[in-house]
Formats: sequence, C-alpha cells, structure tokens
Amino acid sequence: MSELKSQKGTKVIAYIGTILVWIPVLLTLLTGAAATIASGILRVNYLMPAELFPLVLIGAVLLLWATIRSSIYRKHIAWTLVIMACSLAASQGAAILTGLASGKTEAAGWPLVLVVSLLALYICALIAQCILGVLLIRKLRALS
Repeated sequence: MSELKSQKGTKVIAYIGTILVWIPVLLTLLTGAAATIASGILRVNYLMPAELFPLVLIGAVLLLWATIRSSIYRKHIAWTLVIMACSLAASQGAAILTGLASGKTEAAGWPLVLVVSLLALYICALIAQCILGVLLIRKLRALS
C-alpha cells in the first residue's frame, strides 16, 4: 500500500515539475504569436525563459526529486538542470563582464554573440528538460 502511495506521489511531483518547466516556454510562444499577429512583424521575447528562471528552477528541482524517487532518467534530468543553471549564470556573467548589461558596450560583435549563445544553450537545455519531464511522466504511467 505504501509503495502505491509512493508511486502516486512521484507522479504528482513529476506532473507539477513538468508543468512548471513548460510554463516559460509556452508563455514565450503564446505572447510571441500574439505580438506577431498584432504587429505583422515577428516579435518574440527570447529573454522570457531566463526571466522566469525561478519558476523553471522549482520545476526542475521537482523533476529531479521525482527522478531520484523513481530512478528513471536520473542522469539526464540532473545534467540538464546543471547545464541550465551554468549556462544562464555564464550568460549573465558574460553580459556583466563585457559591459553589455550596463550598456557600456554596444550590443554587437563577439560580446553579443557570446551572451546570446549562452542564453540559447540555456533555452535548449530548458526544452530538453521539458521533453524529459513528459518522458518521465509517460514511463511512470506505464509502470502503474
């Protein structure tokens, strides 16, 4: 009986974590679509997933907790969480060190490429975390 409760608890944790990591991705796509339709020009706030990192972090930690409890996709979810946190911190650090964050440096050239590339790595890791959350839920559902 307690094992059944444990599996249900793990599923609930996985669902909540997956929803939380998907929210910034979906909000970015929805607001981008609305702004694009309204203006007729492609407009997407690609910084939104980074701005909503606290929400992503909570969701990713919940997914890590669920994966530790279930032993499914443990390394994958852990590594994407590490890559997300490190790439976002590196992006912000690079923006500060190059002067882009303060506006001291013009937003062009290698400093911009570096910061945007690190941000893109963060977004790719976030999308991977979203997909892993869905896969974890599918595996958990298949086990019960």
